[in-house]
Amino acid sequence: MDSQHWRATITAAQSGDRQALDELVAGWLPLVYNIVGRALNGHADVDDVVQETMLRAVDNLGSLRDPDSFRSWLVAIAMRQIRDRARRRTPDRLEEAAASDFAELTVLRLQLEGQRREVAEAVRWLDDEDRQLLSLWWLEVAGELTRRELAAAVGITRQHAAVRVQRMKERLETSRGIVRALDGACPGLRELTGRWNGRPDSVWRKRLARHIRGCGYCGGTHETVVPAERLLVGIALVPLPVGFTLSLAFGGKTAVAATSAGWSAKLLGALTKPAVAMTAGATIVAGGTYVVTQPPDAPPPRAAVSPTATATSEPPPSATPTPTPTPTPSPAVTKKADLYGTVVDAVDRAPDPNARPAALPRRPESGITSTGGPRAVMQHRGDSVTLSGQGYVLVRWQISPHARPGGVVMPTWTGLKGKLFHVASGGSRRMDDPLPGAPNGYATGMGGPDIGYAVLPPGAQQMWQNEYFYVDGTVTLTQNERGCDYGIAVFPSNWEAVDKDVNEGPAQGAIRYGLVRDTGTDSAPVPQYVTRSTPADPATVPQRSRV
Repeated sequence: MDSQHWRATITAAQSGDRQALDELVAGWLPLVYNIVGRALNGHADVDDVVQETMLRAVDNLGSLRDPDSFRSWLVAIAMRQIRDRARRRTPDRLEEAAASDFAELTVLRLQLEGQRREVAEAVRWLDDEDRQLLSLWWLEVAGELTRRELAAAVGITRQHAAVRVQRMKERLETSRGIVRALDGACPGLRELTGRWNGRPDSVWRKRLARHIRGCGYCGGTHETVVPAERLLVGIALVPLPVGFTLSLAFGGKTAVAATSAGWSAKLLGALTKPAVAMTAGATIVAGGTYVVTQPPDAPPPRAAVSPTATATSEPPPSATPTPTPTPTPSPAVTKKADLYGTVVDAVDRAPDPNARPAALPRRPESGITSTGGPRAVMQHRGDSVTLSGQGYVLVRWQISPHARPGGVVMPTWTGLKGKLFHVASGGSRRMDDPLPGAPNGYATGMGGPDIGYAVLPPGAQQMWQNEYFYVDGTVTLTQNERGCDYGIAVFPSNWEAVDKDVNEGPAQGAIRYGLVRDTGTDSAPVPQYVTRSTPADPATVPQRSRV
């Protein structure tokens, strides 16, 4: 939108025009949200700081003399609120976890890949002061701010800003090297990080940087490293999350207090008048509450349950798969429709290690194509692969509680067209099997007492090292890591490979034989966390599947 339009909008809002004020809030809230979110890396205080920034902007709008300076004025208010929040933090709050890691949010919502993803994740390793500066520099590079506005927001000269930005960029490049090295397989780095709790900080940044400088494996790179500013050019603002609420109802002021603070009677009347305005996927309702909703062309929101919270909404599945109760149209209409998707993969007990698996039914295979190629490795939240065709697929698990233990937010299958079955489990072990000869602390593939454990949501099926699925159609598998660190690799496979895997038992030095789940019919189990819909956040797919 051009500057002439914004000048007119700001002038109208200063005069008490409610529609202009709504437009002003809707237009500039995303900028504030990105600055605060990136400066605080998604900390639980982000919403409060954004709220206070917008309240102060609305409160003091009448004091703004030049509408052309609105953006730099608003950014300066946001930076003051960020610094005030840092000063107010008490020692007992310094270790609070982020409510929603903004680096992950950036990667997921902007669908960043490769080195752009690397830059977003490197932000976690910066100190607070650098992260605050980067929140502005990122927007400068993306074309949302000017260098003059950046310097004014920080309260320094443009020359000093150039020096500060250069130093911050050097530390950002160091952090990018750390992200790149941690994604690698350097044995020395694995040994060094054995005592690391998985939380980025300046001490570990220096330790890891020293290792990388002296390590031929970590120091080398197989691709040209593109400067961060070239990667960030043209990247859009991270959109506001659906459900984000901003209350502009005087910030708790009474009408008298608001009037004494300098709000005009016309503006005060506009804010208290019942009104609803739809603007750019957001709703501003009576009392001045701004709520982000689905945009008009998005599918209607549904009551989705996070995989980590499914147990609170319904009991865990029974030990024996049972058909889903169905509506009551005539049997002639429903009988065939009920054959598929009515059996949920219920939690099972580990079979005896020496129990040979049942025979694996052979289903038709015309071949599977994968957007990730023959081997898609998904290590980060938001990674996904789409599978199409007719055949078998291997999903291989790698749990990393030594990097970050805790709750596992399970991967999900979305956009299913056709049929999907969970046919077998293999890899010669379940992930909760004891690991022979493992050092103390690595008791199982799910962790141990010295490092903590990967914890599944109540009612979730314990995964094996290798899980096999049969696809007849199209489906997308998404990695939803939020708590415990994990990775999954996805390989198109075939019946012979599945049959061989599940039958390689203890005689070959493995822990156990595999498990065949396929019945050869449509009553075979479907995976947990599968849906035919395509939700904006794949992690919201409910645990008990209905397809």
